[in-house]
Amino acid sequence: MTLTAWRTLVQGLMLALTVWGAVIVGHYSAEKLSRALPALACAHDRQNGAYCVLVPLQHQMHHRVGESLTQGLQLTADTLLAPLLTLAAFLTFYLVLGKAFCGWVCPLGTVQEWLHRLGRRLGAPLQRLAPERARRLRWVKWAVLLTLVLGLPLVSGLGLLPHDFRDPFCQVCPSRIVSSLLTGDTTQLALRHDSVWATALGLAGNVLTGLVLVAALAWRQPFCRVCPLLALNAAFQRLGLMRLDKRAHDRCGRCGICVRACPMDIGEIASRHGRAAFVEDCTLCGRCAEFCPDDDVIRLRWGPWTWFRSARAYYRRRLRAGSPDGTPRGQRGGRRDAGEART
Repeated sequence: MTLTAWRTLVQGLMLALTVWGAVIVGHYSAEKLSRALPALACAHDRQNGAYCVLVPLQHQMHHRVGESLTQGLQLTADTLLAPLLTLAAFLTFYLVLGKAFCGWVCPLGTVQEWLHRLGRRLGAPLQRLAPERARRLRWVKWAVLLTLVLGLPLVSGLGLLPHDFRDPFCQVCPSRIVSSLLTGDTTQLALRHDSVWATALGLAGNVLTGLVLVAALAWRQPFCRVCPLLALNAAFQRLGLMRLDKRAHDRCGRCGICVRACPMDIGEIASRHGRAAFVEDCTLCGRCAEFCPDDDVIRLRWGPWTWFRSARAYYRRRLRAGSPDGTPRGQRGGRRDAGEART
């Protein structure tokens, strides 16, 4: 079995847990399993088995911190206890898998990836960002984290914005709608009419979800590039035991196959080495290691242990299933390019 096959299996199991998990473990257990998962497991999905950390963070910035400041109270340990416990739970999960939560666990990431595979099989034209353009977009996810997740809920809690902004990211997050639709629940598509802001946020969420689902057929992981949870994960990426590592090699930077295999179009993979090769956008999917044509150059590690490493023989076997960009072998556009042929 290839690494991609193993990852697809894990993604399927985690999709079942994060979308329908409450059916297995029960509603009350599901609520307590996690309120701090480093992946977009949506609390609006009533059948899910875990909650995304962004849900409690927004509510705590609004109800705990913002309202305490409004009432003239000091930021005491009691006020900050809930956000600190949420971050502690988040870091506990994050310590185990690091940013692999994005590449292996996140339900919205899985749906985007599977839609892209469908698009490749249907012959949809492959669209991708040049590494330089992808690099210039990296600030967006940080801006979303600071404004929609932390800033606006806090300002709303201070009474300077309407109550509709208590959880603005959840209102526009595509995972809210996608997860609910997967359970047959269409209520999250309905627009609220109790205020103009509620209607506007709901409409923005519907439009964004439609754009992401359609774009995923041609673009790889379109929402991941602006996801605030990837930014939050990146802020703690040095703490995760799961990581990618790359040793210097005289052929690196020439073939560029690892960059073509990367669903996030990270150009630094080809030009850097060590942990510096895997920047904030990396989701630890491991495709760069799968499609590296040299032995032991890129390794997927957990703590001191290496559990997958690039290998020339594996690379040749991997090409039999499809090209680095995900096009199935034998399909139009799935032929090897000159760089792959030389290897």
